[in-house]
Amino acid sequence: MRKIIIFFFIFNIYPHAFANLKEDIILNLEKIENFSFDFEQTINKKKEKGNCIVDYPKKIFCIYNNIKKKIMVSNGKSLVIKNELSNQYYVYPLKKTPLELILDKKYLISKIKKLNSRLVDNRYIKFTLESKDQKINIFFDKKTLNLVGWQTEDIYQNLVITFISNIKINKKIDKNIFKLPRAN
Repeated sequence: MRKIIIFFFIFNIYPHAFANLKEDIILNLEKIENFSFDFEQTINKKKEKGNCIVDYPKKIFCIYNNIKKKIMVSNGKSLVIKNELSNQYYVYPLKKTPLELILDKKYLISKIKKLNSRLVDNRYIKFTLESKDQKINIFFDKKTLNLVGWQTEDIYQNLVITFISNIKINKKIDKNIFKLPRAN
């Protein structure tokens, strides 16, 4: 009898807990207009740190804390990565990068509604987004319901793991930071 009760609990109550977490994550996302955060990004075992501001839909501004003084900016259509030290300047169509999906709150919400989630280390809720030729794992904190990172492949097919922390939501931001920098 005890096994039947445990079986019932696991297969009937536990999925409802995940459904509630999914609903709560969606409700939390719907309230967010912008957020800033610190990040640690690993690309093929090379780590970079910095901070970013995201403004939905599809805008991001990041400053990397490294010797190259790299910045990354998206105005919602293009993504520019500029190395201030060497003055190298790269422009990509945003739609060719995983950020196209990560920075699109409406897309995230629509996908999360349909996806199954997975609990990771009893701390993170993971969703796997698949679109065209891109696969993105996104992670939300189980307690705060905030986005805490993602795992993708970059345009060179390198594994990219981004962990975010010190998240601040819906603060006043200067929208001019999303203007693309000019090549010198």
